[in-house]
Amino acid sequence: MVRNNYEKGKYGENLACDYLIKNNYEIIDRNYNTINAGEIDIIAKKDSYIIFIEVKYRKNTKNGYPREAVNTEKQNRIKKTAMYFIYEKNIEDNNFRFDVIEILDNKIEHIENAFW
Repeated sequence: MVRNNYEKGKYGENLACDYLIKNNYEIIDRNYNTINAGEIDIIAKKDSYIIFIEVKYRKNTKNGYPREAVNTEKQNRIKKTAMYFIYEKNIEDNNFRFDVIEILDNKIEHIENAFW
């Protein structure tokens, strides 16, 4: 049983990784973290794209849909963290995408190009 927010987050991320792998994504990194920017839940690759993925998990919609938690402020932190990743890994191509994986009571919705 999932007890606290940390465990809920890890549970959701594990579901998302399983989903991504089944759909031919390669997981590059999980919980990529920088001191100055923030964290990206999952960084994956598919075809020629590097995809920065935010995972939001909720049991119900009492507090809104999970995707609604990825507001402009959260998007900006993810983009800033992605820039650190790109710089740190010396990635020169520009095939990037920002996705959200919404998990609502174990039903997964993958929102590609959720923001830019």
